[in-house]
Amino acid sequence: MENNLKPTVVVSRCLGFDYCRYNGDIKPDKFVQKLGNFVNYITVCPEVGIGLPIPRDPIRVVSEKNNLILYQPSTGKDLTADMNKFSEDFLSSLPEIDGFILKGRSPSCGIKDVKIFLGKENTSGSVKGSGLFAKAVLEKFSEKAIEEEGRLTNFKIREHFLTKLFLFYRFRQIKKSNSMAELIKFQSDNKYLFMAYNQKEQKLLGRIIANHEKNSFDELIKDYEKHLSSAFAKTPRYTSIINALQHIFGYFSDKLSSKEKDFFLNTLEKYRENKIPLSVLIHLLKGYAIEYNEEYILQQTILSPYPDELVDISDSGNS
Repeated sequence: MENNLKPTVVVSRCLGFDYCRYNGDIKPDKFVQKLGNFVNYITVCPEVGIGLPIPRDPIRVVSEKNNLILYQPSTGKDLTADMNKFSEDFLSSLPEIDGFILKGRSPSCGIKDVKIFLGKENTSGSVKGSGLFAKAVLEKFSEKAIEEEGRLTNFKIREHFLTKLFLFYRFRQIKKSNSMAELIKFQSDNKYLFMAYNQKEQKLLGRIIANHEKNSFDELIKDYEKHLSSAFAKTPRYTSIINALQHIFGYFSDKLSSKEKDFFLNTLEKYRENKIPLSVLIHLLKGYAIEYNEEYILQQTILSPYPDELVDISDSGNS
């Protein structure tokens, strides 16, 4: 890919880019490093961004009177206003972006598992939540691909993140094209990927494309984007994926021998039982499409939703 033909991802600077953690350390991440060949990174360290030094005394998120504050116990400083201002200024200054990879458990960047203390002096009672910078990201860019580096060691979470990242990057190019023909092709090429994620939204997207109301491209694209975001809000259910794969298999079923059909259906059952990864079935279907020259199926993004070089079936099991 050329540099201007890559998605743009905001990433926590400590994930292999700079020694900027609170203890002066750095935490290289293999996935972040590998993905760097296929995206343009914009790095951020919100804590350094608000003027804290490297190294620095720890900060924590505290719940106080139903509000979240960013507090530094050693100095007694309330850094909430500084972090909120930095978040607003930084996020508003960004060019068009496609996703975020943020440092898990960080009081600024953590998305899900940040320890939120129940009072400034309470060191035992806590709940889980988001860091202040991450909270601003989730509010402003809710439709984007957003994850913590730790959660991306889980195969299904990583696959969903990559699928969403590259899909919405391609959609961003469609919006720029201002072309109804390009949008129709986008819908066609993604038919089975949409089906695998959310069949209800897939049908709604088809109706929007039909455009019986004769809306302008600008009107139509807003409605389309809203439903596209809804379709990819969650990881797909395996039953929906199987349904989409069975539809694709229908293109070849009358051309295959009974043994070949049985082999595919048995492989499908192994996937249903979580004994093999999705990539095995995708590889089979792609092989059939090549053998029988089914160009429509070969154009389907479900067969390759993101660069093949990023396919990695390793799984920590952590979510």
